[in-house]
Amino acid sequence: MKIRVWFAVLAAVALFVAAGCGGGSSSSSSSGGGSGSVKPGSDAKPMAKLGAGEGKLNIIAWAGYAEDGSTDPKVDWVTPFEKKTGCQVNVKVGNTSDEMVTLMRTGRYDGVSASGDATLRLIAGGDVAPVNTDLVPNYKDVYAGLKNKAFNSVDGQMYGIPHGRGANILMWNSKKISTPLDSWSAVFDGASAYKGKVTAYDSPIYIADAALYLKATKPALKITNPYELNDAQFTAAVDLLKAQRANIGEYWADYTKEQQAFANGNSTVGTTWQVIANLLEGDKVPIKTTLPKEGSTGWSDTWMIATKAQHPNCMYEWMNWIIAPKPNAQVAEWFGEAPANAKSCAYTAAKDHCTIFHAADEAYFDKVSFWTTPRKDCGDARGATCKDYSNWVQAWTEIKG
Repeated sequence: MKIRVWFAVLAAVALFVAAGCGGGSSSSSSSGGGSGSVKPGSDAKPMAKLGAGEGKLNIIAWAGYAEDGSTDPKVDWVTPFEKKTGCQVNVKVGNTSDEMVTLMRTGRYDGVSASGDATLRLIAGGDVAPVNTDLVPNYKDVYAGLKNKAFNSVDGQMYGIPHGRGANILMWNSKKISTPLDSWSAVFDGASAYKGKVTAYDSPIYIADAALYLKATKPALKITNPYELNDAQFTAAVDLLKAQRANIGEYWADYTKEQQAFANGNSTVGTTWQVIANLLEGDKVPIKTTLPKEGSTGWSDTWMIATKAQHPNCMYEWMNWIIAPKPNAQVAEWFGEAPANAKSCAYTAAKDHCTIFHAADEAYFDKVSFWTTPRKDCGDARGATCKDYSNWVQAWTEIKG
């Protein structure tokens, strides 16, 4: 899955600054409207019409997003695509969002499955082009809640095709903690009760989780968006995470690391993904999960096409294929997420998959602030006084010590 998100921190800072991401901002990450104040770094236009496939496709993807049967012979949606289109797929697994940004800037790839903490960097850096959704027939069946969002569009122009989404939820060992939890206070203000057994996501973007909690519990800070933090708001979030650090047993980015920590008792409470909870339940580990009353952060991945893609027709074919009902259902089940295509739910092997992952539950996702690249422009009257991603990376280094 999304393995080892903490990677090449100094390179990430340099890349972010180079991309010009100190200016511009997104609108609310969990609401529609697009990132109107983000200035694309390229004047590239959407493809006007689809041509013949070039016979080859080079993509960067999260592990599990472009399976060809090599991991498991029964898990293969790349080979059918190749047979149908003639586009031979070469997949480079991206282990982190920062690594994906770096790889896209080599010019060797046609597209990428980018999360919200990378999408705006790629748009601002001119690395990806706007997408003509009319050339992606399956786009019409994508959930409305995934279209024209702050992390995948600019002024109503889509810069990619939604792949799926998920929330970062709270999980605890129900034998060690018998009273059901309903708040992130368990890992922040009340974390000392579980000292040494608290776990947290290992990434600068986790600062948003602290900001989300403070938004609900410290109204005097006037936080409206956990990704748009001025100096006082940012300092408060960082201070909260520094205090949390004393109670952390271990951070995780590799999903198997958290799975093992809960299974062997090293972790008792912390942030998680639904897929990890499912795996633990399958192993009979006593855990419970909830979307806390403060809401949560989350992720939504988007297939984006390189501005200078060498195989643009094959990339468009891939974007349409990977969100077709059956392939999108296969990916969603294999990876552990809600599919983007509303028709995919009819094709999942587990008939309750879409219910478990809240695929059509917009009320659920209205409580989720999806990862969005932090930018200097606050997106409101405060102007360019917010902390950008380079500040978040530096602060995360200090938090972890």
